[in-house]
Amino acid sequence: MKVYFSHGKESGPWGSKITRLANVAKAQGYSVDSIDYSDILDPDLRVERLISVLENAEDEFLLVGSSMGGYVSLVASEQVIAKGVFLLAPALFMQGYKKQSYSNETNVEIVHGWSDDIIPVENSIKQAKIIDCSLHLISGDHRLNSSIKTVEQLFLKFLKSHNKIL
Repeated sequence: MKVYFSHGKESGPWGSKITRLANVAKAQGYSVDSIDYSDILDPDLRVERLISVLENAEDEFLLVGSSMGGYVSLVASEQVIAKGVFLLAPALFMQGYKKQSYSNETNVEIVHGWSDDIIPVENSIKQAKIIDCSLHLISGDHRLNSSIKTVEQLFLKFLKSHNKIL
């Protein structure tokens, strides 16, 4: 199984958070890829790029997205068959984003920092209520750097719930 990472608006495909989570995934036997969206500012064009990559995927996969990448992963997961979606401070219900309702209910988990001043934590709470998914509200700001060990533990648990498929 493969894990596809989607980075946020102002980060890159192999930022420190994605690199750390990719290492967790590799240690569990997953292959990993991180899509580079640095040339695209529009979140919906990023969704199109991810879908085009996933259309050629030979293996089952999980999607992981941070911030704008969370939006990208969740919206893409409505059009492809992901085994699970792990979102970090996802940019959901944001003004200017084309999609304002999200219907994917396939094993979605959301992690959001209480002190996020970029994406309101209420947006993740709203989405978790709508699709009745796991929501982890943890100490930390938008980047979650101060809580990266907690994020790694939550991600490891998420991955292990899919290990039976490997």
